[in-house]
Amino acid sequence: MGSALVVAAVKFGLLALLWLFVVIAFRTVRSDLYGTGARTPAAARPVAAAAAPRSPAAPPGPGGRRGRSAARRLVVTEGALAGTTIGLGDGPVTLGRADDSTLVLTDDYASSRHARLVPGDGAWLVEDLGSTNGTYLGAAKVVRPTPVPLGQQIRIGKTVLELRR
Repeated sequence: MGSALVVAAVKFGLLALLWLFVVIAFRTVRSDLYGTGARTPAAARPVAAAAAPRSPAAPPGPGGRRGRSAARRLVVTEGALAGTTIGLGDGPVTLGRADDSTLVLTDDYASSRHARLVPGDGAWLVEDLGSTNGTYLGAAKVVRPTPVPLGQQIRIGKTVLELRR
């Protein structure tokens, strides 16, 4: 009778572990396809993203230029979308596989909501949005909003992008 009880306990334990694995796998796939669902409130966003635009009478930013940055376009230099160019305005640029992204990446290593470029005071900032495989600026992994110099490579999976004039 004792060994039957042990066998039943082991069966239920393995069944519980199997269901735990299924739930974790489902949550991972769902978050990759649809994002985490948690939106960052405006008050919690980086200060650069919430900065008010400069008035025409404001002094020029770094480098003697008025406005946010010398970067005027985002260019895909490597990957399936090589040659694609997006004009940069005053709003953020979202990057990922989701259909509502500014640049929809057809890269198996990109998450649905992978990264975002945010205009800052004098520069564009890149921030990773909790992607599975990470976002890289040059050889460094992006762990916080980071300024992107002109011509510096931003890598998302096999896709490489650059900010240009």
